[in-house]
Amino acid sequence: MEADADGRLRQETEEAAEYYRGHRVPQRMEEALNALFPLRPADLYGDLANYLSKFSKAPVIHRLAGRKVLDGVGQPTLEVEIYCTVKNCEKRICSAIISSHYQIHENALSETTEADEKERNDSVSTAVEWVNESLNTMLRDLKPTDQCEIDKMLGEFFSKKVEENKEIQKEEEEGTLSLTSCAPPAVACSKQKKEAKTGKKSSTERTVPPAEPNESVLCGSLAIGGTSLAIAKAGASIKHIPLYLHIALLKRSQDSPEEMTLPLPMVSLLSCEKFAKLKLVKEVMLIPPVQLSLKQGIERALDIQKEMMRLLEPAGKGPCPPLADSKKGRAHKKEKKASPPALKRVSHLGCLTMGCDNLEQPLLLMQTACNNIGLALGTDMYLAINCAAHEVMDYVKGKYEILTGTFRSADEMVDVYVELVNKFPSIIAIVDPLRKEDRQQWNSMCCALGSKCYLIAEDAATNISKLKTNINNIPMCSGVVLKYVNQTKVSDLIELSGLLDGQGHVTILGSPDGESPDASLVDLAAGLGARFIKLGGPSRGERATKYNRLLAIEEELAKNRTLRYEANFEFTDFAEESQPETQRPEVLPPPQEDSLRARSAPGEQHADLGCPK
Repeated sequence: MEADADGRLRQETEEAAEYYRGHRVPQRMEEALNALFPLRPADLYGDLANYLSKFSKAPVIHRLAGRKVLDGVGQPTLEVEIYCTVKNCEKRICSAIISSHYQIHENALSETTEADEKERNDSVSTAVEWVNESLNTMLRDLKPTDQCEIDKMLGEFFSKKVEENKEIQKEEEEGTLSLTSCAPPAVACSKQKKEAKTGKKSSTERTVPPAEPNESVLCGSLAIGGTSLAIAKAGASIKHIPLYLHIALLKRSQDSPEEMTLPLPMVSLLSCEKFAKLKLVKEVMLIPPVQLSLKQGIERALDIQKEMMRLLEPAGKGPCPPLADSKKGRAHKKEKKASPPALKRVSHLGCLTMGCDNLEQPLLLMQTACNNIGLALGTDMYLAINCAAHEVMDYVKGKYEILTGTFRSADEMVDVYVELVNKFPSIIAIVDPLRKEDRQQWNSMCCALGSKCYLIAEDAATNISKLKTNINNIPMCSGVVLKYVNQTKVSDLIELSGLLDGQGHVTILGSPDGESPDASLVDLAAGLGARFIKLGGPSRGERATKYNRLLAIEEELAKNRTLRYEANFEFTDFAEESQPETQRPEVLPPPQEDSLRARSAPGEQHADLGCPK
């Protein structure tokens, strides 16, 4: 009898659903349901609602909303909100804030700062206009789960805007051509006089490959990247899955991964001021060993940071212990000379800021802090340095200014890094050791150090959309830092990371200078299977948010038993795989089995690191 009653109930429910499916009469529906189930428990309505929801239309985009918001350093950037039609009702699904590509120059001239601020404001205002008008109309009624289709439309829209901008520039140039042609070439003459005066310097400059011109960023391009990221977040929300899993499914063509690895954080603890004597090193970072959980690694980095703050206390507030020195007897002899300067402030990168006098000083400070809390660099924690070498190139001399008044050619820079890694074997990653134009020196450096550490290109990968069509544009290296800015789309990031994986490159997701409080970068890195994530320091809210998100993902994967840890760091021995100079490929070949190298404990480190003369 009960089975027959359940069968009749199911049949009546399906008939009611079939009848009311095409009729928008919620009041009559409620009356009918009350008549059908007068004696049923209240939770039956919830079960029925879940059943009927299967027959509802899939959510579609109802509208986009763009607005100007502030990033982590108080500069304007773009936020994109997604509203979808869900069960015939408009509902706010999510929002995404995209980071700005603008670099922060702490000692820039006021004129330069004002120009950057005006350009940034114009770009954000144009992006807001694009989102609220053109993109809002273009993407209406599309499914937010169709990421590839929407990204393709965004790319076509951006291409049209680029062509329109070129036409406008061409008309402006033609309009001013008659005026400029009549003016005397005073600037050209002055340049010729300067070149004549420099003499030998001009001949030296010709031997240095000139810097590639900076790629212009189209005003309003933030709208493309912000909208694509918001669509990805909306698709994950509608599927009721985390964003990192949604990205992983998109990369694997909806093939759900059985296990996932998380990127190791590059934790910036020290930022070296460019106006100090040391010019070459921009950041000193810590990388936890793979054997630790991310929670343990970040906690260990925070302990080192606390000890560094104690070491950098200003005079009068506490003792300042001498820096570590591996050569016995030297620590006392050079205690005054090696004492670090007082702490000034926390950088916009979220790490401590100090001026250094030589290459070894920040590294010895790290070593001292680790030794004081019972940790050993090279086993308990590893080092990485961001050199940003393109920022210290003197194009008049054709050399890098590594210290104030100390210059080295591109070939000599290779020797500097070889000596540095030999004296500090705990360094397992160097970011931007050379300009991207010094391709021959990148090759030499990879052959000399590729089996000992990662040699990473960051400046060469600024335009992801263009890089995925010409990946040979990057020099020979171990890995690439990718940043989600401007017109970058989620599909571009997925496609490029797949190309890098196929060629043996290590993928690193990196935060720009003007970071936003949106933590989606961590989900992107986890979903793409990036090896590292470069988030800056943990001392600013917009960066601490991302570290917290990374820990939350680790906890979730561990709870689901889908978290997998890598066995060890993997380096590539370029010397074994290299070809003759005339036939050497510019793209890194896939790593071989015998190129996997376990990191050994560091030997004794030497003080007074010098530069080859």
